[in-house]
Amino acid sequence: MLDATWNLFYQTGNIETYLLLKELEQQGQLSQEKRQNENTQSSMGDGIDLPSL
Repeated sequence: MLDATWNLFYQTGNIETYLLLKELEQQGQLSQEKRQNENTQSSMGDGIDLPSL
């Protein structure tokens, strides 16, 4: 999707297409960071033994 958006911007020079590209890139980075945080949190909880009450 990013490649298609970049190619469209490259061919047209449309600033709105460029802004869309940057928004898509930012959303992808946020999604990737969220997945990494979830993986880190789940791996941290695997080795903890809590006492039962």
